[in-house]
Amino acid sequence: MTITLIATVLNEGDNIQRLMDTIQHQTLHPDEIVIVDGGSRDQTVEILRPYEHILPLRILIEPGCNISRGRNVALQAATSDIIAITDAGVRLDHDWLEKITQPLRDNPTYTVSAGFFRADPQTAFEAALGATTLPLLAEINPATFLPSSRSVAVRREAALAVGGYPEWLDFCEDLIFDLRLQATQPPFAFVSQAIAHFRPRPTLTAFYKQYYRYARGDGKADLWRRRHAIRYIFYLVALPVLIGLIVAIHPAFALLLLIGGALYTRTPYRRLPVAMTSLPEASLMDWLYALSLVPVLRVVGDVAKMIGYPVGLWWRGQNHPPSWKL
Repeated sequence: MTITLIATVLNEGDNIQRLMDTIQHQTLHPDEIVIVDGGSRDQTVEILRPYEHILPLRILIEPGCNISRGRNVALQAATSDIIAITDAGVRLDHDWLEKITQPLRDNPTYTVSAGFFRADPQTAFEAALGATTLPLLAEINPATFLPSSRSVAVRREAALAVGGYPEWLDFCEDLIFDLRLQATQPPFAFVSQAIAHFRPRPTLTAFYKQYYRYARGDGKADLWRRRHAIRYIFYLVALPVLIGLIVAIHPAFALLLLIGGALYTRTPYRRLPVAMTSLPEASLMDWLYALSLVPVLRVVGDVAKMIGYPVGLWWRGQNHPPSWKL
């Protein structure tokens, strides 16, 4: 049973060597590696070329393709039974490929193997962002977990049977891929030890853009209506009413605002010690900075989603994309 490792890249010159070095030192080596470049304008392809001589690597150039198209090109080009999928911006544990593919190699009833991912922060900002946006392993329900395509393995036949990744969707494409597989395949195997480490966005602007695009993708795919509705109700209805009560009735109503804020940030604060231990050295100032960032990151993420989601809905109304449901 052979294994192909695939990824799609675009302008990843700063990150691609880290990924390739961790692939090179895996305990289980892939039979082939297919990387699709979407037309990088930096040194990504030049950095990849030397690895063609030391790894079973094929580099395919598809200028202008989005991440879904890139992954589909790689799926079509792959010749193996099992496809391991990751992203350029990660480093893989040395036994990631062995762990992520083991359920598929050992048990023919499994068609999807879901690995896990952890933040790999380099600054206090990135640690706070990882704590705010990424779950800890203890929070995962293996029965419902939908893997990111930075850490997943699938039988090629199953991936092609669901149409691969939706090429009309530029973000949230791996979520649609997961939902299609979940609807048509046996339960996923969850492999908590198959870890891909990735660096959170380094700035507030980059984080805003990321969550704006995620929410725009939700709107395009018509996902999570209730979640987005609750967010609008809180910020546009409940919060103004509460502020009005504080101003017009009594300042004591501010206690409700404080309680709500504490509840809303308790999960990131619970995760923060784990994220901060990933830093080489964390000073007291780093800790104070990270603690102060958590509520800011919560609000900025929500605002990004509230702006991005209707943009996606408008796009959906104008373009009438195909239904992703099978």
